[in-house]
Amino acid sequence: MDYKYITQLLERYWKCETTLEEEEILKAFFCQKDVPADLCKYKDLFAYQQVEHKSDVLGDDFDEKIMSIIQGPAPVKARVITMQQKLKPLFKAAAVVAIMLTLGNAAQVPFNDDASPVVNTAGATHKGVSVALSDSAVIDTMQQSSMNAVETPAASILK
Repeated sequence: MDYKYITQLLERYWKCETTLEEEEILKAFFCQKDVPADLCKYKDLFAYQQVEHKSDVLGDDFDEKIMSIIQGPAPVKARVITMQQKLKPLFKAAAVVAIMLTLGNAAQVPFNDDASPVVNTAGATHKGVSVALSDSAVIDTMQQSSMNAVETPAASILK
């Protein structure tokens, strides 16, 4: 093959004046193993177009893949959710709160057995110290208010 003709075709190719047949001649020329050293720099361009052209072809199973994507999986039936299933998280939260309150109340009761019995409103006696009566701040305030109530009338009489 005449390399002068290939050089002319390349010049026309860069000016966008070649026909499709002439471009096919260039592609066929650059796909060969024996390419002159001065034209080797263009080999990758035309070889890439040849390889790229082959990879753009759709596979035989393309239609099947697209149809399976479009149709998708089988439809899923709707589930009926009962009221109990809807309130299940609320039941769990209420159980956790009840356990925490029970443990909190149990932690307030002292663990020693030598405490005096406490009478509750039902009249039953239980061993242990009453939390309400053992609070010194409440007792002090109650004693101060009762002492102030007793002292106030007497103080006004003395003056």
